Amino acid sequence: MKRHFLGFCLAAVLLIGVFCPLVRAETPDFPAQALVLMEASTGQVLYEKSAHVQRPCASITKVMTLLLVFEAIDAGTLHLDDVLTASAHAAGMGGSDIWLKEGEQMTVDDLIKACVVMSANDAAVVLAEAVAGSEAAFVERMNARAKELGMQSTTFRNACGLDEDGHLSTARDVAIMSREMLLNHPEIENYCTVWMDTLRGGTTQLVNTNKLLKSYNGITGLKTGTTGKAGVCISASASRDDLRLIAVVLGSSSGKERFAAATSLLDYGFAMFESAL
Repeated sequence: MKRHFLGFCLAAVLLIGVFCPLVRAETPDFPAQALVLMEASTGQVLYEKSAHVQRPCASITKVMTLLLVFEAIDAGTLHLDDVLTASAHAAGMGGSDIWLKEGEQMTVDDLIKACVVMSANDAAVVLAEAVAGSEAAFVERMNARAKELGMQSTTFRNACGLDEDGHLSTARDVAIMSREMLLNHPEIENYCTVWMDTLRGGTTQLVNTNKLLKSYNGITGLKTGTTGKAGVCISASASRDDLRLIAVVLGSSSGKERFAAATSLLDYGFAMFESAL
């Protein structure tokens, strides 16, 4: 009964947005280059700003990488306890990483943890190579999957999100792939909500890049990202009762601004819902 009542209230909020344009016009202009607030169960966009403008999206790229990894696990072609070996290519990624050495071995489970918690580029590429044989072949799958999901303005050039010419997405497309991950692979939250952990028998410490885990009620994920071209970005997911929201923030000028914008967006979404109760 509670779920049905929440669904009715959400429908009321969405109808108000359709028939009363002033509701959106009065929305605060949250700081960032591009923004989307999406209700996860329906995919309804509650707020957007420059949502269809193509931009680099940094390590939020890894949402697609992880989506394909979890789909491979579901298909039985990859398993959490499989032990993978780092190639020279993966070990040479640079940027945010866990300092994998060529030939070093690690389980899929630990590589996913490194990819989610520490945003490790090297771990992402090891996973990509395991799924498709090479990063290049994996990128082809990423782009094909993006088209299947209706991400019409996205082109991936790599599996980890490092700046590269033509590696572009939009806030709306990021929200679409984030929603796909959260709805169909809820086990991602087992990784996203880890604040601190270790690898290599305790010698490598992992600290989550999503500081909202320490400050936002109901936060469940999902992925941060920062590069010179993309700016400071996040796809933040949160859940309260049966309402699940996704807030995408691209092109902030600092980590503080990124988290403040995501917090404000999520607060706005939950407040819209509560006002309908």
